[in-house]
Amino acid sequence: MRGGFQGLGGSLGGDTLRRIYPEAPLVGVGAVVLDGSRLLLIRRKDEPDAGLWTVPGGLVELGEKVEDAAVREVEEETGVKVELIKLLDVINKIVRDEAGRVKYHFVIVDFLGRPLTRELKPSSEVLDAAWVELSRLEEGFPITETLRLLLTKHGFIKA
Repeated sequence: MRGGFQGLGGSLGGDTLRRIYPEAPLVGVGAVVLDGSRLLLIRRKDEPDAGLWTVPGGLVELGEKVEDAAVREVEEETGVKVELIKLLDVINKIVRDEAGRVKYHFVIVDFLGRPLTRELKPSSEVLDAAWVELSRLEEGFPITETLRLLLTKHGFIKA
């Protein structure tokens, strides 16, 4: 159906990208925001990985630069204003269903950032937001596998 997607609990307008069983990969952003030894995390409300903690982020809007999207998403989800320091990584998040079909496919551009403000004001888009000590992430704190791989690869936590 062109111009919209019917199903999954309602109608998504024609301007809304299809996240589940997409026709093409979706471009997302994330921000690893460090305040000393604390990392800014959000608890995911939606699939994939609902209920787990990860860095704030979301989809890039049409006409938006990835850097601007990362700054916007951090503030929208957590209330924290952030300054980006550098590009950290580009991650492929591909989730297949039991039949092997691609259920989710995100290309996520992750940045390293520092907070300009620290007060948390979690939005309704997330279950919660918190500053979490990096050491807790090595002790079984419930983060997404994608985040665990990213933080391990870049030396923020041990495997």
